[in-house]
This record gives sequence, C-alpha cells and structure tokens, in this order.
Amino acid sequence: MNQRFRITRSMQENNAEQSISLEECIHYFASKPDFTYSQVFTVKGTDSIMSIDGDFFMWKHAEVEIPFRLYMGDLYVALSNEAIVPKMIEIATDLRADVVEG
Repeated sequence: MNQRFRITRSMQENNAEQSISLEECIHYFASKPDFTYSQVFTVKGTDSIMSIDGDFFMWKHAEVEIPFRLYMGDLYVALSNEAIVPKMIEIATDLRADVVEG
C-alpha cells in the first residue's frame, strides 16, 4: 500500500490564503512542461477500468503518469515511486505550503 501525502497550507495560521485554488494550480502547473491537467483520472486494472472525476495534475515521469489531485484546497499524491518525494517538496515550496502525511 502506498503512503499518501497532502500539500497544504491549512496549518499556517499567518497565511491568508490557506486553500490552494484550482486557478493557482492551473497557472503554476502550466509553467511545468512535465505536467498536464485532467478532469478525469483513469486506472486500468487487468480486468477493469475505473475513472475518477476531479482536478488532476498529471506528472509524466519516465513512462509513468503520477497524479497530483487537488481536493478541497489541498494537493494529494501517493508515494508510488521514490522520485515523487523531491517533486512533492519542490511543489510545496513553490506554493508556500507544507507536506503532511494523510
């Protein structure tokens, strides 16, 4: 099972912008050539396909797409690959946010 992390500003009492907005994410990730925006994330299993609606910023790393999902003002990502850790920290730093497990 993968660990899930949240990029959030909710713990910053002195930050007036505690939520990360969709508009902010669209603007931020547009400057990143290895990211694309999608409103549907599709998971393909051996016998089935599942689609999840939402706001996903898909990171293309090697031959894999890794979803960063914006949900209720926070970005979520599962650590399915060790390369995600530095990318997650970079995003949190750029967005002036914290990284917490959960």
